[in-house]
Amino acid sequence: MASMTSDIRTVDAAMLAKLQGWVGKTETLSDCITAAPLRALSATLDRDDADPAPGTPLPELWHWLYFLPTVRQSGLGSDGHPQRGGFLPPVPLPRRMWAGGRLQWHQQVLQVGDAVTRASRIESVTHKSGRTGDLVFVLVKHEVRNAQGLALTEEHDIVYRANPQAGDPVPSPQAAEKNAAWSDTVTPDDVLLFRYSALTFNGHRIHYDRRYVTEVEGYPGLVVHGPLIATLLVDLLRRNMPGARLLKFEFRAVRPVFDLWPFRLHGLPSADGKTVSLWTGDHEGWLTMQATATLA
Repeated sequence: MASMTSDIRTVDAAMLAKLQGWVGKTETLSDCITAAPLRALSATLDRDDADPAPGTPLPELWHWLYFLPTVRQSGLGSDGHPQRGGFLPPVPLPRRMWAGGRLQWHQQVLQVGDAVTRASRIESVTHKSGRTGDLVFVLVKHEVRNAQGLALTEEHDIVYRANPQAGDPVPSPQAAEKNAAWSDTVTPDDVLLFRYSALTFNGHRIHYDRRYVTEVEGYPGLVVHGPLIATLLVDLLRRNMPGARLLKFEFRAVRPVFDLWPFRLHGLPSADGKTVSLWTGDHEGWLTMQATATLA
């Protein structure tokens, strides 16, 4: 592994105060719900969905195919993400991960053909001292609207942390629950990760550049996208409860998933059928993502 002794591992009070100056910053993007990305994601998930004609409702979480970052090539950082300091604060810690989120769907339904806008706001920038260095959490709130009004509210948690160093303590894993009503196995590979990165125009190198992810960020293999895992969990629900409509969905990444081994999707509806517990476990049975779906 390449030397990481020069990596920034702490954020002092002055830096945190600077980063918190981004709280309240806003951004508004416009897009159109087109059919081609839906056909492509359906193929990527190995689904046999009907062709998405105009008026077809957008499956939950598939809005991540829109409002994509279009930063010029010269504006990308060494990790493949847009250089920091634009809409998102310039957190100096090198590792950036999608830690989780909370979503709520409203009365308006996003459909193929809709012209849509997404208004985003930096809600908070917080700091926590961890066993392997500092953590900075950025909370972004998105509101997605079509011509009829507000369709979706999303809170997106981003975490920044230091690259690992020799001797760093290893977090204790948590065993995944075994009592599932539904289960499925996913065997990730670099083609799957490439296709999802391409569909979401995600240049983050941890998902496709094996040399970068192992030598610079210190992971054992390519990292499976958190949003892809969340989408697979909701797809597990769709396949086992056809016609169910989500009212709310919250998820939290617990442990990274790599392309080196298969992982398992699990689901368990509540007794009253109003909520569904969803989670993933890695090849060793450790919990990697935990989620709850609330049905309309």
